[in-house]
Amino acid sequence: MEGIPVGALTGSLIFLIILSAFFSASETAMMAINRYRLKHLAEAGHRGAKYARKLLENPHQLLGTILLGNNAANLTASAVATILALRVFGDIPIALVTFGLTLIVLIFAEVAPKTVAALHPEWIAFPAAFVLYPLQKVVRPVVWMVNKASSWLLKPLVGDKKRSADALSAEELRVAVLESGKYIQKSHQNMLLQILELEKMNAEDVMVPRSEIEAIDIDDDWDAIVNQLATSHHTRLPVYRGSLDNVIGILHLRKVLHLSQTNEFNREGMMRIIRDPYFIPESSSLTQQLLNLQEERRRLGLVVDEYGDIKGLVTLEEILEEIVGEFTDHAPRLAEDVHAQSDGSFLIRGTANIRDLNRKMNWDLPIDGPKTLNGLILEYLEDIPEPGTSIRLAGYPIEIVQTRGTAVTVAKIQPDGMAEDLRSTQSVSAS
Repeated sequence: MEGIPVGALTGSLIFLIILSAFFSASETAMMAINRYRLKHLAEAGHRGAKYARKLLENPHQLLGTILLGNNAANLTASAVATILALRVFGDIPIALVTFGLTLIVLIFAEVAPKTVAALHPEWIAFPAAFVLYPLQKVVRPVVWMVNKASSWLLKPLVGDKKRSADALSAEELRVAVLESGKYIQKSHQNMLLQILELEKMNAEDVMVPRSEIEAIDIDDDWDAIVNQLATSHHTRLPVYRGSLDNVIGILHLRKVLHLSQTNEFNREGMMRIIRDPYFIPESSSLTQQLLNLQEERRRLGLVVDEYGDIKGLVTLEEILEEIVGEFTDHAPRLAEDVHAQSDGSFLIRGTANIRDLNRKMNWDLPIDGPKTLNGLILEYLEDIPEPGTSIRLAGYPIEIVQTRGTAVTVAKIQPDGMAEDLRSTQSVSAS
């Protein structure tokens, strides 16, 4: 290399450092790029994304290609730098050349390009894919041999286990949704998170309790049944004989309306139009029940315990409202349960459902235990409180206003610092 001009050696060294920077940036960009956005862009026809996706289908081959190019560039640069230093400076210590080259490579070929690639992976990955894709085909035999040798050496340590880099657990998916705030509207983000929460919830969490189920006793006086049908807040009603545990079917009021136009509007005619009941185990997840209701084309299911007794009722609307929030008109259950006071406090019935209170009043009462306010208070105190007893539960001051037998029937809650907002919320929900 004695005849090579100093200018050519200098140019070669600069080119090799740039080449090393290219491979370093490509490695970081390819590994940092969002695989789901990459898939979307590739399917939308983005050429760079298509090549990058093909390269990432075999990450071992891609890394082998990048590392082969990077090491080749760095080693060649080291040789060229040594020759250039000897030509320019004469008898210069090799250690000094090595130190200087290491500093240059570290700054310009490693840290700087990798930092840029980590911040803007798509800027680097898509153009680099046009170079790496054909290069990978050229050096495939060499990379294959290197990968085989490294796999043979590592096999005693890692075995043959393979894990998909794209696989996400539910918790990882939750984090991904939370961190995608600038790409997804807040309302849509909340819906996605609530879908993930459904798997943790069971039918008991959202059911209408047995004591609040509106149902028809087929053995009642016919005039009483007709009056109940005329004043019902619901379009579907369970029909039972003698006891709610003896449900014989579900009655749709639209069919009753049609029946009332005929001469068959009587007890026997109504029996012919009821549909077999659909039962739901209390411990089944809401995700599974949502799919089951869809498959069975049902809007309502009766929740049963391990003994087969009716515990409550779940509707399709109740499950969907856990995802999208309230969107249908219900019987005025919460309006009857909650009464705003002039001092900003709220008188609440003990039978009020905690999830309903949290969702509609923007509260944060514990939901991982009892389902009603009465159950929550009794679990906290481990005793039946006397009227006038005051406690602070999950940060909320609660006063026991009225009890009956073994239950708290009315309690007063004074949300600290939120009274004005909650009075507004109450007036909206009551309207």
